[in-house]
Amino acid sequence: MGGNLLSDLPADLSGEIVDRLVVGDSVRIERIVSAGHASPAGFWYDQEEREFVVVLQGAARIEFEDGEIAELVAGDWLEISAHRRHRVGWTAPGKATVWLAVFF
Repeated sequence: MGGNLLSDLPADLSGEIVDRLVVGDSVRIERIVSAGHASPAGFWYDQEEREFVVVLQGAARIEFEDGEIAELVAGDWLEISAHRRHRVGWTAPGKATVWLAVFF
């Protein structure tokens, strides 16, 4: 099975889209498509697993509870440790931001 992460982008981006591409015993890989989306005010992800995320297209800001901010553009990636509280502060409005997220 295969595909292209930048094709077949949904026309309706009124809500963030999450496509699970691979799910295994110890790994989950998702394509996430955002357009001006952000985490709700006061919400923090606090995940059991580590996360590797790369922005393939567009731009985004990840905010960490400790005050660190990561500004990401196409090609930028970061690894987020398990239980490191974070949120999506911003994604580029009016165009698709495409992420690849690997949870392990």
